Amino acid sequence: MRAQAILHAVHDRLQDLPSWWRDIDASLAWQKGVFDGLAVAYCALATVALIQIIRIQLRVPEYGWTTQKVFHLLNFLVCGLRSGVFAFRTQVQDLPSTLMQAGLLDLPGLLFFSTYTLLVLFWAEIYYQARSLPTGSLRPAFVVMNLGVYAIQIGLWVFCSVSGTEGQQQLGKELSGCFLAFVSAAAAFAFLLYGGRLWLMLRRFPIESRGRRKKLREVGLVTTICATCFLFRSIIVAWSAFDFEDADLDVLGHPLLNLVYYSGAEIIPSALVLYILRKLPPKRQQQGYQQIPSQ
Repeated sequence: MRAQAILHAVHDRLQDLPSWWRDIDASLAWQKGVFDGLAVAYCALATVALIQIIRIQLRVPEYGWTTQKVFHLLNFLVCGLRSGVFAFRTQVQDLPSTLMQAGLLDLPGLLFFSTYTLLVLFWAEIYYQARSLPTGSLRPAFVVMNLGVYAIQIGLWVFCSVSGTEGQQQLGKELSGCFLAFVSAAAAFAFLLYGGRLWLMLRRFPIESRGRRKKLREVGLVTTICATCFLFRSIIVAWSAFDFEDADLDVLGHPLLNLVYYSGAEIIPSALVLYILRKLPPKRQQQGYQQIPSQ
């Protein structure tokens, strides 16, 4: 009862949004400007990720699909889908199928989760190998966890699409929002756990270790950025789940909230991480006989 009372109090407080916020929500110019801007921003990020894939392939074509390539590929898919949804937002909003609409709106968020938990898997493998611990179960656990998340979310989409009453549809949306909020909070915890472990391990290396300072800074920054963005995502999605009037992220009537949410939860973190992880893998050294240069 106490938890329910707290939720009602928070909901009532959020209902009292300032008038200028509501004026912006009602402005067609703001709606067009914000959603077109988000489409352009996601398109730019998708282009950067695609360029990185091409650069890595040209640098080391013999390595195949490494974790770095898959990470940039997933970034490209997430940002490309988001850009398309915002560019054709009216058509998406008018789709007759609730299941298809929910898939287009929520699938990029699930792919974003998979993209950045791939970094957690990479760090966990490094940490386990450095501690001489078995790593064979990490990748299967990562795959099973992601499949479970997708299966539960698809089940919630189906439940919303087949629900006959408005109350059942609202219940499905609340369950979906709570589930996505929980998944985002779990991702934030995973970054703090394995990013923190790897950072502490690197900190114990000798001060003269090559690349130690740069790698420390890289792991620390990415851990902080990703944990913060997933925690922010969890809070906003949880709010959206219980306040459809003022915080629904899946409608065209809340441009300012969408700008704040997608900028803080995806665009800015993705841009920062892509910049921090921009370094290409070293070229493979040629093997065999090489001519000795003339003096």
